[in-house]
Amino acid sequence: MTTNDEAAIRALEDRFVSAFNAGDIDAMMENYIPDNSLVVFDVVPPRQHLGADEYRKAWEGFFTHFKGTPKIAITDLSITVDGNLGFSHSIQRVTGTDMQGHTIDRTVRVTDGYRKIRGKWLIVLEHVSVPVDLKTGKADVSSKP
Repeated sequence: MTTNDEAAIRALEDRFVSAFNAGDIDAMMENYIPDNSLVVFDVVPPRQHLGADEYRKAWEGFFTHFKGTPKIAITDLSITVDGNLGFSHSIQRVTGTDMQGHTIDRTVRVTDGYRKIRGKWLIVLEHVSVPVDLKTGKADVSSKP
């Protein structure tokens, strides 16, 4: 891993946070590969999103559930790079107010896979998850270490 590659991926994640916090889906999507090769496993249905267009629609739907713009914070970001491939894992917390006026505070685990294409790092695979209590089958959306 080079320091420059790690810094570039950190900058990508920072751009994503800024775009999310501004509700700017176009800017968010600039961090993903812009074709049908994108694969995303999210915590909400459907089971998977295939392609950037499909994932954009998911983000558009996501933002309609909030009054105002929700906010995201990324912590515990760890990045590994080897050549033109990389991955990261992090904890991401989303807060906001839903359309019924309820406070939303959700914590998820995110693993991103990246490819460096023509000198630019892009997310090509994203996996979002939460711990699940195996006794109750309920998701732990406010997970603490």
